[in-house]
Amino acid sequence: MKRVLAALAATSVTLLNLTACSGARVLESLAPSESVVVTRDVVFDAERTLSLDIYRPVDATGAPVVVFFWGGSWQSGDRSTYGFLGRTLAARGLVVMIPDYRVYPEVTYPAFLYDSARAVAWARTHAADYGADPARLALLGHSAGAYNAAMLVTDARYLEAVGGRRDWIASWAGLAGPYDFLPLQDATLERIFAPADPLDSSQPVHWVDGDVPPTLLVVSRDDPVVDPRNSERLAHRLEEAGVPVELLRVDNLRHAGLVVSLSNVFPFGDEVLSTVSAFLAGAPAARATRAGVD
Repeated sequence: MKRVLAALAATSVTLLNLTACSGARVLESLAPSESVVVTRDVVFDAERTLSLDIYRPVDATGAPVVVFFWGGSWQSGDRSTYGFLGRTLAARGLVVMIPDYRVYPEVTYPAFLYDSARAVAWARTHAADYGADPARLALLGHSAGAYNAAMLVTDARYLEAVGGRRDWIASWAGLAGPYDFLPLQDATLERIFAPADPLDSSQPVHWVDGDVPPTLLVVSRDDPVVDPRNSERLAHRLEEAGVPVELLRVDNLRHAGLVVSLSNVFPFGDEVLSTVSAFLAGAPAARATRAGVD
């Protein structure tokens, strides 16, 4: 049976790269179900027709609440792809909310950041309705979603615009995030970030201060999509500002593999899953490889 699960999970890594929905369905079908309650299509922004899905332990009481932002180069993506992540983290005691945010060409920077901030505000307001503690609110993101999370915790404007504050966020974790990716070398990204004035203001690394919450950054050394040095440079800035930061470097997961590793059937070890879930829950991340910030 273990061989079958491993084969399915390995296949899902490939499927997630090629056809996200197919791979995601395989992973979610293998994710915990009996211990997890799922509430789908909860509207958090009626004006912009944005919704979120919620995954929670059946007996959740005062649990940490995590808002997860998915990736897709701010051009694609779908919250339903990440049911495997929601179920797996919920089985480990977290209430997970996975929201929509608008992407290009419908919107450009910074609209997707305000969408993300609205989702966070909704999560905090309604956390107790789903067995979560609003004081234990954390953010998690992969790729472009990690950028969204990073901007919310470094640049106070977005949460303040929706009546919030950065100190709402107890901690945050970014997987393979672009945090310092100028100059832009893609015509579509140039259009997406054209409204930024100056362009440097769109980069999380330039907003770091001592008020950023405790941070976990996870990178694959062989990521061909987002240069791992984005995370290393952000970690340097956070360390210099006195922010508690952990940098976990792993091998052979590349880009999509990092988020797929947040599955209960990932065949290549559970270092990333154990580290991320423990960190977001506020427990010591005993399995983390705490790499010094070079």
